[in-house]
Amino acid sequence: MSPDQFKQTFLPLHPKLFRVAYALTGNKDDAEDILQEAYCKLWNKREELTNIINPEAFSVTLIKNLCMDFLRSSKSGRYEDSLDTITIASYNTPDTVLENADEVERVTQLIEQLPENQKRVLKLRGFGDCSMEEIEEITGFSAVNVRTLLSRARKIIKEQYIKLNVYER
Repeated sequence: MSPDQFKQTFLPLHPKLFRVAYALTGNKDDAEDILQEAYCKLWNKREELTNIINPEAFSVTLIKNLCMDFLRSSKSGRYEDSLDTITIASYNTPDTVLENADEVERVTQLIEQLPENQKRVLKLRGFGDCSMEEIEEITGFSAVNVRTLLSRARKIIKEQYIKLNVYER
């Protein structure tokens, strides 16, 4: 595969691959490192990649595997800044900014309490902006299982969030 073919085939996948890596690691810096490692591996094996039928699926699988290896290693801080990019619309008064930050923190804590499979599927769908098919491919779960995990995760968060708000009033 020539350098131009490599660029045309794999570089347009960058945003999607980053979203997948970020959704799995929960950390922007780790996701960028994993993405860089993936591109290095792809570049070094570019001559063997000419026979790949679906480069996107191949790349997503590579990212998933690198993320899983990273998360198993002792280097990972696991989901340290997973919701740093979430913002809530407000009128930007100091009170509403503080209240919104508290709401984000509550939801973050609720997400972190989910079982690992539910947490991963929810982050891929909500923060990684992955389609259901992509989540199936990344996780290896069936379509029914992905929908079930996502539904249960949302239900648990909703119920726990309501309990927290009722308790505080």
